[in-house]
Amino acid sequence: MLGVLSGFAVVWAVIGVGYAVGRTGVLGPQARYVLNRLTFFVASPALLFNTLSEADPAAVLGPSLAVASISAVLVALAYVAATTWWLRRSRGERLIGAMSAATVNSANLGLPIAVYVLGDITQAAPVILFQLALFSPVFLALLDATTTRHRTTPTAMVLQTARNPMIVGSMLGLLFSLMDWRLPQQLADPVDLIAGASIPAMLIAFGISLVGSRPLEKAAGRRADVLVATALKLVVHPVLAWLIGAFAFRLAGPELFAVVVMAALPTAQNVFVSASRYAQGVVVAKDTVLLTTVTAIPAMMLVPLLLA
Repeated sequence: MLGVLSGFAVVWAVIGVGYAVGRTGVLGPQARYVLNRLTFFVASPALLFNTLSEADPAAVLGPSLAVASISAVLVALAYVAATTWWLRRSRGERLIGAMSAATVNSANLGLPIAVYVLGDITQAAPVILFQLALFSPVFLALLDATTTRHRTTPTAMVLQTARNPMIVGSMLGLLFSLMDWRLPQQLADPVDLIAGASIPAMLIAFGISLVGSRPLEKAAGRRADVLVATALKLVVHPVLAWLIGAFAFRLAGPELFAVVVMAALPTAQNVFVSASRYAQGVVVAKDTVLLTTVTAIPAMMLVPLLLA
């Protein structure tokens, strides 16, 4: 328990630095944008490559991946079922709400939590692979079919997913692990240095994003949608992960703790990007990201107490 709390304390300390950086503006108005792009396009792919190239592929593609997949799909369906007849939103807005309820921040917060709380960064890899390779592309295809402004063919969707740097880094890492390959030392050293920038940059950018957060404004008219999505994300999603992991896959101890913590992560920020692109559910996505981001880590700190 003390180790878990110590891990959360490290994460919160760096987030606090990021918040102070955002409040003072010492890095300028584009700091969050630059740090997020640095981690997404450069540092995180290097980190995932390093991690997965030394991991057991069976652990990455095993029960944790199944738990992440099943629980996310069930949460998304639960949101659609809960809001279809009650709130009577458009199909596009319901899709964005479902994404907000079921898509976790597996990279920007999942990787640091995996390192400092779970003690094993590979615990974040199954969620990242599932979301980037399958979950998000399927939702984007459904949004394409719902709107007339954007159309994406299946081939284009596959190519877009294959070009995602996080997917590229993950797949290369798995390939090196399966083939038992190793980079030459002259290449491995700079990759290690770049990978080391990933987690601190993520957490500092995360702290900056908390500056000025004001979700649930009454004038927006979407409080009910946001509260439903938030409750599903922070309560129902980890409970489902626990039920599926414990009773369907017989997980216990650290493995069960890991899948529950990964499911309790806040809503991924790229949901808001998708909502903005399609002009669907923008308020729901923005407020759910903000609300779950602010409350997720305190909520996750309850998980070891409940599983004890």
